[in-house]
Amino acid sequence: MLKKILLAVLVAAPMCLMAQAPKFGYVNPLEIFNVMPERATAENTLKTAADKFDTEAKNLQDAFQKKVADYEAQAKDPSTPDAIKQRHEEELQNEYQKIMNFQQTAQQELSKQQEQLLAPIQQKLQDAIKAVGAEGGYTFIYDSSSLLYTGNGAEDISAKVKAKLGIK
Repeated sequence: MLKKILLAVLVAAPMCLMAQAPKFGYVNPLEIFNVMPERATAENTLKTAADKFDTEAKNLQDAFQKKVADYEAQAKDPSTPDAIKQRHEEELQNEYQKIMNFQQTAQQELSKQQEQLLAPIQQKLQDAIKAVGAEGGYTFIYDSSSLLYTGNGAEDISAKVKAKLGIK
């Protein structure tokens, strides 16, 4: 009796293992990310902010150029004392530094805003991939943009992820 049970277990074990074969999927998250409607909205918001920064930077540059022109006109006048020329040079240096600081701050703010706007969209994509993986019983889901070879048994789940996100 014990031998029959042991024999049944030995025969059934490989069948159970075959039924539990790993399931592999692949998806290109960047491709899906690029067609997500939320991404376009975020990019429009970023473009609007960047345009505002560009306008302000241009205004600062124009004001600086006017001050440079005024300084050059004054510097040509031999009756202008050196102390006044030096004060204007210092003002120009300060103005130039303000412009550089503004550009650096603008770039930092745009980067921060980009991260804040895109992070939830990226998380939504990750959650959809995880949900498709759990629902489909996948053991692994790979990023297809870095795959060198895809053999038999691996499934492209891009359409399932898009469907989960409501993208056609």
